[in-house]
Amino acid sequence: MQNEARLLHITGIVQGVGFRPFIYQLAKVYGLFGYVKNLGNYVEVLIEGNKESLDKFVKELPEKKPPLAKVKEIKTKNVHFSGYSKFIIVPSESGVFENSIIPPDTAICEQCRSEIFDPSSRYFHYPFTVCTNCGPRYTTVRTLPYDRENTTMADFPLCPECEIEYTDPLNRRYHAQPVCCPKCGPEIWLSDSEGNVLVKGYEAISHASDLLQQGSILAVKGFGGFHIACNAREEEPVTELRRRLRRPEQPFAVMAKSAVVAETFARLDGEGREYLTSHRRPITVLPRSKAFNLAEAVTPGLHNIGVMLPYTGTQNLLFDCVPDAVYVMTSANLPGRPMVVENKEALEKLKGIVDYYLLHNRVIANRNDDTVIRIVNGRAAFIRRSRGFVPEPVELPFELKASIGVGAE
Repeated sequence: MQNEARLLHITGIVQGVGFRPFIYQLAKVYGLFGYVKNLGNYVEVLIEGNKESLDKFVKELPEKKPPLAKVKEIKTKNVHFSGYSKFIIVPSESGVFENSIIPPDTAICEQCRSEIFDPSSRYFHYPFTVCTNCGPRYTTVRTLPYDRENTTMADFPLCPECEIEYTDPLNRRYHAQPVCCPKCGPEIWLSDSEGNVLVKGYEAISHASDLLQQGSILAVKGFGGFHIACNAREEEPVTELRRRLRRPEQPFAVMAKSAVVAETFARLDGEGREYLTSHRRPITVLPRSKAFNLAEAVTPGLHNIGVMLPYTGTQNLLFDCVPDAVYVMTSANLPGRPMVVENKEALEKLKGIVDYYLLHNRVIANRNDDTVIRIVNGRAAFIRRSRGFVPEPVELPFELKASIGVGAE
């Protein structure tokens, strides 16, 4: 059978999401040769082989793409056959990244989540475990192109084990810029109200969990900012948090370990369940269930409640010892002020509001609050579009001939 060659230009979210190793592996499956490389706002693939294999490759590419990738368009043209002897991943080219689309932060994937609960894994109880299918992206970016040296992870050089995974195209951590482990990655610790370090590592998270159960109010540093957390099942800590924040009625969002736990206080139907459990993990406004078993002070006088599931390793580990716990998780900002993102800033501005601080030393380059979604007539309506969606472009159902700027409202 005669060999052919095709040149593909693929646009969309195809950077930092495991797209090149996916192309590499798919080419290997069909015995095809050529290359794949990033060119900023698109990926270029030169693929060579027999027509039948090429057709299957092109057909399966959008169907089997990595979970965080979004293919907007694939332009294909036949080109001269060059006779490559293997398929390779070509390094990104400089100077063509002006329109690069940075992927949004997403929830820890099930594979990484299983590793942090697996005693045999080197990622056991490590809250910053990620791969190309999950974790922080946008909140780590200092400048383009989206390479590790241009993110806040440049502060944490890879250890030999992580370097092997990072450079292996067949590994799911290939070029996952936030990849790290307990030997080379960020640290987490628990501090008292004066900033004194009490305990580090997983013990800090388990101790924080105990404090929440005992009624304390904590600041918890996440991907794109801080949350203020307390036990949502008890009236006293929720009421005390309202007093300290001077928010007598504004509803608080809550976090539960799973949809099963969430169903004990909210109704999960159709689109609501789908968004709640998606890898984007927005706060989803749901109807309260009849058997509402949280503190009334969480959503005083309302028929609905904002619910989200854990999306960071830290949050998942907070439920390790108390799987049926439900925590208030409200953004750590004073009224009318930006969300707190720096450790020093948190210790200063949240003093008198929180009792303890669960901190880490990965810098937050870009603030990113939780997305809030409400289901209206069976469709999602954004109350706040942020983490999990930003900075993905907004697709408009019409064309604009000029630039447009809009405010927060």
